[in-house]
Amino acid sequence: MKERSKSSSASNLPLILDIEDFKGDFSFDALFGNLVNELLPSFQEEEADSADGHGIGGTDALPNGHIRGSSDATKFAQGLSAPLFPEVDALLSLFKDSCRELVDLRKQIDGRLYNLKKEVSTQDAKHRKTLMELEKGVDGLFDSFARLDSRISSVGQTAAKIGDHLQSADAQRETASQTIELIKYLMEFNSSPGDLMELSPLFSDDSRVAEAASIAQKLRSFAEEDIARGVPSVVGSASASRGLVVAIANLQEYCNELENRLLSRFDAASQRRELSTMSECAKILSQFNRGTSAMQHYVATRPMFIDVEVMNSDTRLVIGEQGSQASPSNVARGLSMLYKEITDVVRKEAATIMAVFPSPNDVMSILVQRVLEQRVTALLDKLLVKPSLVSPPPMEEGGLLLYLRMLAVAYEKTQELARDLRAVGCGDLDVEGLTESLLSAHKDEYPELEQASLRQLYQAKLEELRAESQKVSESSGTIGRSKGAAVASSHQQISVAVVTEFVRWNEEAISRCTLFSSQPATLAANVKAVFTCLLDQVSQYITDGLERARDSLTEASALRERFVIGTSVSRRVAAAAASAYFANSISRLLLPVDGAHAASCEEMATAMSSAEGAAYKGLQQCIETVMAEVDYSL
Repeated sequence: MKERSKSSSASNLPLILDIEDFKGDFSFDALFGNLVNELLPSFQEEEADSADGHGIGGTDALPNGHIRGSSDATKFAQGLSAPLFPEVDALLSLFKDSCRELVDLRKQIDGRLYNLKKEVSTQDAKHRKTLMELEKGVDGLFDSFARLDSRISSVGQTAAKIGDHLQSADAQRETASQTIELIKYLMEFNSSPGDLMELSPLFSDDSRVAEAASIAQKLRSFAEEDIARGVPSVVGSASASRGLVVAIANLQEYCNELENRLLSRFDAASQRRELSTMSECAKILSQFNRGTSAMQHYVATRPMFIDVEVMNSDTRLVIGEQGSQASPSNVARGLSMLYKEITDVVRKEAATIMAVFPSPNDVMSILVQRVLEQRVTALLDKLLVKPSLVSPPPMEEGGLLLYLRMLAVAYEKTQELARDLRAVGCGDLDVEGLTESLLSAHKDEYPELEQASLRQLYQAKLEELRAESQKVSESSGTIGRSKGAAVASSHQQISVAVVTEFVRWNEEAISRCTLFSSQPATLAANVKAVFTCLLDQVSQYITDGLERARDSLTEASALRERFVIGTSVSRRVAAAAASAYFANSISRLLLPVDGAHAASCEEMATAMSSAEGAAYKGLQQCIETVMAEVDYSL
């Protein structure tokens, strides 16, 4: 804003306001200060002079803000006649002029804004027209790009097809080139049988054994395919097939010689524990029948398969010295030690196999299979000598029960070995199934042997009881015949302890049934057969006891002597023991198979009925004897 002179009148000289004053950081205070600073400074100077001429203690404040002395009344009266704010008129005129100027400036701005809006509208119309033209052009470009992209895609597909054809042609060229090379090598083998002296250095250079093995295998495949097709491909004449046969024979001879040479090198490296050389040979040998010969050769040369002392040591550890009687507990302890040793050896071999062979799982499968089929089988054949059912071993030598206990121990420990070997690693080998097959011959005849063993134990127990009774009878030689018979009869009474022993035998047999029978149906059938033996034994024992009591009663009655009657009580307790055993142990094993539980219950009822019948006859005889004695006494 331009300044004006102080002496000029505000109403005569209009203010000049510039539009630039309102641009940028506009401040109303600054604008107002610039307007009134020309008038207000004189008023501020007069106010400062009036304040300096009077003391503070004797002053009064006037309503308009000026200060006067309390003792100068005259001057105060004179001051009231003069204007208190003389610049008011000038400021009012200034403000009116400023308002007028502002109105003019606003009109100017409005005019400019109108012109700008009009110009913007014109430019906007031009731009819209230009944008429409550009959109049409862009649409055209998109159409062109789409056509170009389609063309590029078509050209790309054509190029890809050309590339595929070129690649196929290159592969065919490479195949043809390799075929030519193979034919050249094959011609070298198409000589007299056994004459391999004129071969290329490739087939005799030890540093190129891997390459020679690969080419030899390709030659064999190539020649065998031609023979299979019946198309002569070497010379193209009728004699070509005969020459091809000769070449195949020579190739086979060379491959055998090369394989043997690699195996010899592999053995030498194995003895020196040179794993890198072993790995190299194994990798090359894998081209011959997938390396089967190398795998089998490595496994067959392990010390535990070729050292006879290892086999003898296994036998001594498990069975003991020759001629000694092995016990199941000693055999279990020996098998645990031996199988742990075998597992440790297999684990050590596994580390070498993983470092040497390109297919370690296949080697582990062969190794574990050889361990089970050779080392374990040889031991089990010596340990488990199958007894004869026609002439079983006597009880003094353990009877059939000793064999069954040995079989259970061997089966359980061998199953544990199978699980340990599975944890170490055995490839795709079904080690559990193989273990089952090793003992399948023994398991097939197990049910008959178990029942025969129970019958043998029963007969041995009866002989023991008869021997004890005979000793009692002989010890009472001074006693009269009737009294001796009564004493002997009392010692042959039915005993709960004997029936409990029958049940204990049966429990042990049932545990073996559970061990050997993996299928519920097989388990139920075996358990039912074993439990039937118990029912027969208890029923026979009770019936025979009652029959003996009846015979003794008849003899005592004829001699008119007293006879102790107490058999019926022991008989009921013995039958209750068998029933409780069935409910607690047998029933749950028979329930999974339809009809097995009901059949066993029926057999048990039949056995009880037979015993009840014998008891009834005994009681009837007792009553008749007592009544006869009463009649005689009367």
